[in-house]
Amino acid sequence: MHGSVPSDQPLTTTILHRTPLLPQVTEFVGGGFVVGLISVHTIADGLGVAQFINAVAEIARGLPKPTVEPAWSLDLSPDHIDHVKSRYLELTGPRCSTFDVAVANLWQSRTRAINLDPGVDVHVCFFANTRHLLRQVVLLPPEDGYYGNCFYPVTATAPSGTIASAELIDVVSIIRDAKARLPSEFAKWAAGDFKDDPYELSFTYNSLFVSDWTRLGFLDVDYGWGKPLHVIPFAYLDIMAVGIIGAPPAPQKGTRVMTQCVEKEHMQAFLEEMKGFA
Repeated sequence: MHGSVPSDQPLTTTILHRTPLLPQVTEFVGGGFVVGLISVHTIADGLGVAQFINAVAEIARGLPKPTVEPAWSLDLSPDHIDHVKSRYLELTGPRCSTFDVAVANLWQSRTRAINLDPGVDVHVCFFANTRHLLRQVVLLPPEDGYYGNCFYPVTATAPSGTIASAELIDVVSIIRDAKARLPSEFAKWAAGDFKDDPYELSFTYNSLFVSDWTRLGFLDVDYGWGKPLHVIPFAYLDIMAVGIIGAPPAPQKGTRVMTQCVEKEHMQAFLEEMKGFA
């Protein structure tokens, strides 16, 4: 190695140090290869990592799926989601979406698990696309082509006791009411008619932030080998309670929820609540 490295700088870069999982294959000119793997120990132990490598090797050999398929504990079944959607239609008249049901279940399960005082407000915030609203005032082109940020944080708020004890259908209604306010609230914000800036978010434990990854377009990306079977974000931040609404690998149906949203002492109660729905 030529040159020098400052004494206060580690050889491992910050990006490499923070990478949760990084494989590298080195192929030699004379034949043979070496597989290197860096993994964070909080993701898996030795047995788990070895099982992962075996699964990758099986796929590399042409198997349609690993011999031992990974198990996920937060998949919501399509039958249960459809049941809630049908029940909502029967009781209220309008339809609700899979997103509405998934977020309602996640918000209620978390609220029950963290067990705040019944009078304390809890919030769920999700980020709504506003391109269609800006096109109405000719600030964006009529077709796709804008690559930047264009979202508005929609927040639903209710007392902890209300969310914890309500029927799931009622929680869905609270979420849909918040979504229905999007055009008017966004218009007021755009006109400067607001008291508190909605983009100044408060990352308190009574707030849950949800992102829907099912309609962003990542599942349609094709590099030449076909569309991906599964897309999973790595969006875990210690400062905020996060829930990602995704889809299980094709051809499975239903909804996959990925979260980092409760403290350790509330984890078991949260999992039990979520399993009650799946």
